[in-house]
Amino acid sequence: MKTNRSGGRKAIALSVACALMLPMAALPDMAHAQSKSKKTTSHEAELEARVNSLEQQLAELKAMIQEQKAATTQATSTAQAAQTQAQATDEKVSKVEKVVATVPAKPAFSTGTAPGVSLALHGFIDVSAFSQNRAYTYGNGQNAEYPIPSDGAGHANGRVSGVDVRNTRFWLDFAGAKFNENWNGSGRIEMDFFGGFNGTGAYAGSQPEQRLRQAYFDISNPNSGTTIRVGQMWDLMFPLDYIPQSLSHIAFPLGYGSGVIGWRFPGAIFMQDLNHGAEGTKWRLDIAALQGTWNGRAGGTDTNNFLTQGNAGFRPQFEARLTAKGGNWAAFLAGHYSKIDLSGVEGNTPTPIKKNLSSTAVELGGMWTPGQFILKTAVYSGNAIGEIFGNLSQFGDIKEKGGYLQAGYKFDSHWTLYGFASMAKPNTNDVLRWRAANTVGLLKNRQTAGSLQYTTGPFDFSLELIHSNLDSTTVNGLGREKTSGNELTLNGMYRF
Repeated sequence: MKTNRSGGRKAIALSVACALMLPMAALPDMAHAQSKSKKTTSHEAELEARVNSLEQQLAELKAMIQEQKAATTQATSTAQAAQTQAQATDEKVSKVEKVVATVPAKPAFSTGTAPGVSLALHGFIDVSAFSQNRAYTYGNGQNAEYPIPSDGAGHANGRVSGVDVRNTRFWLDFAGAKFNENWNGSGRIEMDFFGGFNGTGAYAGSQPEQRLRQAYFDISNPNSGTTIRVGQMWDLMFPLDYIPQSLSHIAFPLGYGSGVIGWRFPGAIFMQDLNHGAEGTKWRLDIAALQGTWNGRAGGTDTNNFLTQGNAGFRPQFEARLTAKGGNWAAFLAGHYSKIDLSGVEGNTPTPIKKNLSSTAVELGGMWTPGQFILKTAVYSGNAIGEIFGNLSQFGDIKEKGGYLQAGYKFDSHWTLYGFASMAKPNTNDVLRWRAANTVGLLKNRQTAGSLQYTTGPFDFSLELIHSNLDSTTVNGLGREKTSGNELTLNGMYRF
């Protein structure tokens, strides 16, 4: 019994002990759970704080984006407004330009019949101090061409010197006139002082008179490259763009009448660019119909009253010229034709040799400027070309060949050296046949020249030496004579 009671007590004691131990056994688990709960709460707090921070940053970014959108919208609006304003301004400017275009520009010169015409004055003052060993044909000084033979009228074999200003020239260029919406008008009046002298008194030599050189107007179409020129101007045989350079011989160029031909006549010239607006070589065709002319009767007034044999009937001079121009070169081919009625306007002028003759000529020339060099030349062959300053100004059915060459070298922008040579050789038999009785017949002339020119701004200065050799007949036509002449000139020019 005792054993059972004792065992029961032990069981009860063990049960109590176990019951008491149960809380202690659970204590570590509870501590671990509490620790874990604390850690979880801390992590959640950190996450919440991080989320709050990110939300705040996101809010700031959204605000920034909103500001940028607002700024962009404002900038776009400003740009659109500026563009709209610019377009409006362009439209206003365009309207103003159209209005201005319809208002004629204030002209420098105007007339009642040609409103809007502008006027420009150009020219040069040319002075030559000269010394010659004899008198020359056409005059001395700036119009000396070739020496007068000892048997010729007006000869003087002594030294001649002086100062000549007759080359001085001015011209008026008119522009701005409208023919219609496609054609424009312009014109030129040109004068120099080779119109003779004021009388023959002691002081006449310093009173040279004016002379009309050119007076013409142009009607041009810039879209088609067409120009029609009407008035008095150089004919197409005169190599205007290739004339030898000289400060002493300008109105009467070097070699004029003895290698250089051509003259000024009233008439009309049609000029057409053949490849207008195209690149490369420029081609142009000129066609002219000019007043007919001839020498007239000796001692009469035929030459200044339109009564020469060249004026008899309707007998204009016809000429044509084809020109090609490249970068540093130019070339031309020209032709001349006219018919002369030697019986005159009334048809009763004595014609001892023939009643009619034809004046014909062909000329080839050009210019080339390679580097520092300058080359100008022309050669011709013709018949009865006294009317265009050929045949050494002898009028008749006379054949002739001639030409000239000038070479220059530019040392720099100031100094240039020139050399020149020309020749004209009429047919001897023709000269003898058509030579007037008891006059000298001119058979051949050669001219050479050299010059050193200095240029600065509008001023030019030069020293020139010109030498001529003339072959001629005696007054009876049987003998032959050689005449040489020298001319030394010191020249100055001011261009305006």
